[in-house]
Amino acid sequence: MKSDQPPAVVGGARPDEAPVRTVATPSGRRPGQGLLQGSATATALVRPGAAYTLSAALAVMTLLAASASFFLPDVLGGPAVTRGSLRGTALVLMVIAVPLLVASMSFAARNSARALVVWLGAVAYIIYQAVLFLFGTPFNGLFLAYVAMLSLALWSAGALLRQIDPAVFNACFDDRLPARGIAAYAVVVAALNALVWLRTIVPAMLGEDPPAFLAGSGMTTNPVFVQDLAVWLPLLAVASWWLWTSRPLGRLVVGALLVLLVVEGIGVATDQWFGAVADPGTPFASMAAVPLFAAVAAIGMVPLLVFLRHLGAGRVEATGSVR
Repeated sequence: MKSDQPPAVVGGARPDEAPVRTVATPSGRRPGQGLLQGSATATALVRPGAAYTLSAALAVMTLLAASASFFLPDVLGGPAVTRGSLRGTALVLMVIAVPLLVASMSFAARNSARALVVWLGAVAYIIYQAVLFLFGTPFNGLFLAYVAMLSLALWSAGALLRQIDPAVFNACFDDRLPARGIAAYAVVVAALNALVWLRTIVPAMLGEDPPAFLAGSGMTTNPVFVQDLAVWLPLLAVASWWLWTSRPLGRLVVGALLVLLVVEGIGVATDQWFGAVADPGTPFASMAAVPLFAAVAAIGMVPLLVFLRHLGAGRVEATGSVR
């Protein structure tokens, strides 16, 4: 299915109205304007259920694990740069990711389509960082908290994707979304990231001492390379193709990954600062990287804001039933 049009489209707009797209609801009543500007559907975008419960638990667990990691730095093991960097990551989880998660859940309960994108993006960011806490630092007393954080984030993402109707969500966009432009940007980001990582990985694999580039990091492999090349960059590329070809999940997944990229840019700038302060001579963190990744986050805000601007600008009427 390549169409972005919702099911059960009907005509018959009143003379004093512009034509509207319609989706079905059990009552057959027309929805009112959403509580957030641009949220224009009373049809439930996400059904109450597991997604809210799991994400609420995720917010609590992430706040606890991140707070302990930040305020009890002796809990973290490994070299000074690793401990410093993960404290920076913990700070971003506390002050950005968890508040974004809680706020987006609240607005999603009031039927904001934009909030769904931020919700899924915040969960994706927590998945990413939970992997780093589990594999980027030696086993410690917070291990089970990190496992719970990763598990709750994965199940939250699955439940949320299951409970969102893509047709209803896509009907919330106006017709001016520059979908192919955003898709092209996302593909370029994925390709550039892959090339940067491969620039380190391939020479190391062909060298006489493959793990030499990890010396001093305290790691046996790099969990950033693993999850980026195995999960996030392929997902970004595939979702961009979905967006380019107007497949139902393309807009939702690309939007969430745009949120992830912006928060990750802020996160990397922060962990680089903390890592460089903890170990000024380390090659794994640099003050020079702080403004670079802050700029990356700022650049990433442009396509994200364009995306959100066109989300919720459509109008949706109701006449049947959604799944």
